[in-house]
Amino acid sequence: MSGTTTEDEGARWADDVRETVACALAALAPAAATESAASWSAPAGPLTWSCWETGEHLADDLFAYAAQLAPATPPGDDDVPFRWESTTPGGPANTIRADPAHGPAGLLRVIDACGGLLAAVVRVAPPHARAHHVFGRSDASGFAAMGIVETLVHTDDLAQGLDLEWTPPEPLVARSLDRLFPDVPRHLAPPWPTLRWATGRASLPGLPDRSNGWRWDGRPVGERG
Repeated sequence: MSGTTTEDEGARWADDVRETVACALAALAPAAATESAASWSAPAGPLTWSCWETGEHLADDLFAYAAQLAPATPPGDDDVPFRWESTTPGGPANTIRADPAHGPAGLLRVIDACGGLLAAVVRVAPPHARAHHVFGRSDASGFAAMGIVETLVHTDDLAQGLDLEWTPPEPLVARSLDRLFPDVPRHLAPPWPTLRWATGRASLPGLPDRSNGWRWDGRPVGERG
């Protein structure tokens, strides 16, 4: 893989973002059809955040990755300075919030909209574009993969909290692993259990626990040290 995201790669990553978000929304839809915002107050899997807070955090992640890459000159050493706030003690600091009056269905629409923003920015970002991220200055493919990983693992968190089934498409998982986790062994388990281990949500035999700390490498492959 080259050190830049070509136009064809950008289109493919944009499609992957759209597909990942669509799969997540389909999995979460049964808990949104007739429920109220209050019904999403249970913790989301291993997180201390509620399912509602986790859904907002996912939307905020997708928005933030799009916003970071979108400027004509993306910032190379800091985040775009949106105002990030937590509305509950220990809750996620977000810019994006969903109106509780519209219930979980409205929250899913917010996630869908933010996923669409990320896909659109990834599709049109110049191949040479780079932007700051604390886990490595990244290009369009990296920000797309970050959005995909956030969607995959937070949908898993939500599915646990809402008692839903969630098994994402293996090719989407594998591509995000390849892009962001070059140090993660791939021969010990299929892609999905491997990604869950890589993000501190599961154990794999013979590997150290990562629940107390993990990170990806967002730098383009050709620009890693």
